[in-house]
Amino acid sequence: MPRAGLWDKPANGRFTAGKNRLYNRPTLSGLPVFQKVNRNGDVGELRGRYKSEEGYTRDVEPVTQGGASVDCRRLLGTALCTILLSSTGATDVLGQNDPATQSAMTGNGEGSLPSSPETAVEPSQGAGFSDLGFGQPRYRPQWTATAEFIILDRIGSAAYPLVSTVPASQSPRDPGTEVLNARDLHQGFSGGPRLDLIHHGDQDADLEVVYFQIDGWDGYRGIGPTPDDWLVMKAPGGFLQTQDYKVTQKMAWGHASRLDNAEVNVRGNLSGRVTVLAGFRWVNLSEDLVGILTPPTDYGKGSFWDAQTKNNLYGFQIGMDAKLLERNRFSVGSVLKAGIFDNHVEEATSVRMARIQYGESTSTDHVAFVGEIGVQCKYQVTQRISLKAGYEVIWLQGVALAPGKIAETSCHYSAIPQETYVEALGINCSSGVFYHGATAGLEYSF
Repeated sequence: MPRAGLWDKPANGRFTAGKNRLYNRPTLSGLPVFQKVNRNGDVGELRGRYKSEEGYTRDVEPVTQGGASVDCRRLLGTALCTILLSSTGATDVLGQNDPATQSAMTGNGEGSLPSSPETAVEPSQGAGFSDLGFGQPRYRPQWTATAEFIILDRIGSAAYPLVSTVPASQSPRDPGTEVLNARDLHQGFSGGPRLDLIHHGDQDADLEVVYFQIDGWDGYRGIGPTPDDWLVMKAPGGFLQTQDYKVTQKMAWGHASRLDNAEVNVRGNLSGRVTVLAGFRWVNLSEDLVGILTPPTDYGKGSFWDAQTKNNLYGFQIGMDAKLLERNRFSVGSVLKAGIFDNHVEEATSVRMARIQYGESTSTDHVAFVGEIGVQCKYQVTQRISLKAGYEVIWLQGVALAPGKIAETSCHYSAIPQETYVEALGINCSSGVFYHGATAGLEYSF
């Protein structure tokens, strides 16, 4: 067998080595391999150095099939390529190919391996990766959206006597016994949607938008009929309302409330467990207090008293979001927010006197406080979907409530309708409201 050396192309245009014939065939690595067929029909491969007419040269090393010598380097390279191709195909099937790894494997586009090895990154060390027990790492999402249902109990109201009883043998203007106060109109629980959207930035800074609304708090109480007593409601300025028929009528009051909230926060991730936030928040608290006589009569239909208040709180808040516990797919977190707000209050009151409705309205600004604290449990169903449930507490202080407007309303009655009017004495902005309840929903990351 001829040894590897400089192979020249003869005049007949064929590469030859003695009586052996050489045939060029491609390989996986892109280097040509020459098959050698000798006189006995044995097939082998030669790698040497040949030169074409154009002066192109390439190294060729000897390899024999089924013979004595085997190039260990070639076998090692073939095994390495097989392993890399197998791992690349597996990750492509799972959809988890990392761009940096793929770039390192493809190299300069000619199928060559990188010249220097890369340092492997554990799933727990890479940004946006977490070991969730799914057997593969997860990338850091760009968006996180949460849709929840929140149900809260409303506690707190301004005190004012709405209904008192006076014996029928006395004048309705005489002092009576209080039987219904504004604080007795318990509104209970009410629910509504809450939406949360977070955009995750590249420098551990996120942008969050939150909105929720609860409309449906409503408390109602009726007193009567009381054949032996007057049902009396009094207000500043000499206003007095009694039932028209003691035997059949009752005096009833309804108190409705609504809460809207919207906020935009910038979140800074201090660590994997603690996130601080700061942003702008708007809270709207609207209330309506209505007094009626039922069933109505020809002497008066509709409400004899209707007070409405609207609190629009604007301000900045700070807060913190912390992860208290994490066990595989289950985690417990907490949130704390607080801020000082400017409360722009608007109120309107309508009073019926001598079958005619008289109204007044006014507005003012006042300093208010908003605080929020909550605990939330999360179970990660998949890498993108999580179930959430928690407990929430919200506190508003420095707001105007509808029952508190009665003491700030003066009614001036005259036999001449043109001289009858209702006057606002001010707005009571010293009340507080406390909300607490449960939340439940779904979180989706993408």
